[in-house]
Amino acid sequence: MPNKEEKPKYREDEHIVEDKNLTIFQALIPVFALVAMLAYNVFVFGDDALSGSNQFILLMGGAVAAIVGFFNKVSYEQMIDEVAENVRSTTGALLILLMVGALSGTWLVSGIIPAMIYYGLQILNPTIFLAACVIICAIISVATGSSWTTSATVGIALIGIGDALGISLGMTAGAVLSGAYFGDKMSPLSDTTNLAPAMAGGDLFSHIRYMALTTTPTIIITLVVFIIMGFTIDTTGDADTSSILTNIGATFNINGWLFLVPLAVILLIVKKAPPLMALLVGTLLGGLFALIFQPDIVATIGGSSQLTFESAYKGVLNAITVDTQIATNDPALNDLFSSGGMSGMLGTIWLIVCAMVFGGIMDGIGALERITESLLKLAKTTFGLFASTVGSCLALNITASDQYLAIVVPGKMFSKAYAERGLAPENLSRSLEDSGTVTSVLVPWNTCGAYHSGVLGVGVGEYFFYAIFNWLSPFMTLLFAAFKIKIKQLTQ
Repeated sequence: MPNKEEKPKYREDEHIVEDKNLTIFQALIPVFALVAMLAYNVFVFGDDALSGSNQFILLMGGAVAAIVGFFNKVSYEQMIDEVAENVRSTTGALLILLMVGALSGTWLVSGIIPAMIYYGLQILNPTIFLAACVIICAIISVATGSSWTTSATVGIALIGIGDALGISLGMTAGAVLSGAYFGDKMSPLSDTTNLAPAMAGGDLFSHIRYMALTTTPTIIITLVVFIIMGFTIDTTGDADTSSILTNIGATFNINGWLFLVPLAVILLIVKKAPPLMALLVGTLLGGLFALIFQPDIVATIGGSSQLTFESAYKGVLNAITVDTQIATNDPALNDLFSSGGMSGMLGTIWLIVCAMVFGGIMDGIGALERITESLLKLAKTTFGLFASTVGSCLALNITASDQYLAIVVPGKMFSKAYAERGLAPENLSRSLEDSGTVTSVLVPWNTCGAYHSGVLGVGVGEYFFYAIFNWLSPFMTLLFAAFKIKIKQLTQ
């Protein structure tokens, strides 16, 4: 016989008896409270909101949900059980995030990321300058996993080059951001690319492969438009990148052999190896190539003037685990050639855990189930469900002013709705990125819009139209949904 003191295990698909009188208004109270608190918090803290205050606000949203639950006689134990189940479901995603930080560190010190930048900058030409900006920023953002870093480093340089060529600042900024957000979406090193499948309940590399279906035509259209623009505008002067190239070449040993590491990781991904295995192999190979091609850099990071076994060990482990910065003669490159290692991912992990607390309590009190039922009644078709997701992401980018929250909140709200329609989680995670990640930069008061416009010195209104990839992406995901193109079904 079971022990009477043993608490029942609650699963996401179990119906909660105590909350059967929960109304849709009661279910939405925590959501409205969360959005209001987050909007004010971002208004007060700006870009620093992700340093911890947003995470605490998510916990406060969970507290509001718990109060609603208590009024509906849902036990504290039941809510905590749901939180535990939610956190447990993200274990794989959290481990992947840590390994992504490790990989980015070794790929920096080995020269892999600098090599991508070095060769990417050499494709600049005045006639195809705008298209080249897209490609260069895409390469760098894929390599670094960060649109913010791309914009603040190479993006600034490209703005200066475009200005010297007599090209509109808005056009150049739009090209920079189109490429930067392509990389931010598609890179396994990106926090949003890891966050979306974590919220939807999917797998990182499956998410990236599925997202490529809508992202590829979007970036192709973007490139074609910028190529046409390049042939219709007059340019003056030359695209001089010699100073940047010289500084990269003086700091790193740049050669084609470095690309064997990303090729090995790509091969593992194609062969559908487990994400953690692919990232671990990439990290270890990055550390090995760092010792072979950048011994002086590894020794410096290890706190020594020459490479010994101890300094090699310390240098590689430091690159994997903690903040790493490689100094050059160019201040802009110093910002680019930095990595947070595994510790740099702790902020995103903190955000996910707090989001799981909010989502778990919402699950525990039955609020998400009630909201899902209402959404399914409104969104009677598959297209309606996709459109509701896109609309929610856009609304949160405007109201909560943060791309992470535009992924977290709709991700938890819609995950059950997609499952009940027999749709695989990749459908939801792709929609979250196509509408949540990329459109954040189009809202002036959003943290992303404020950051990029400030860094590039170009107003959101000036680059809005030219950020083609960013505003075209949500339309592309809706187009696929409307014509039922590559809508993956849930497998039992």
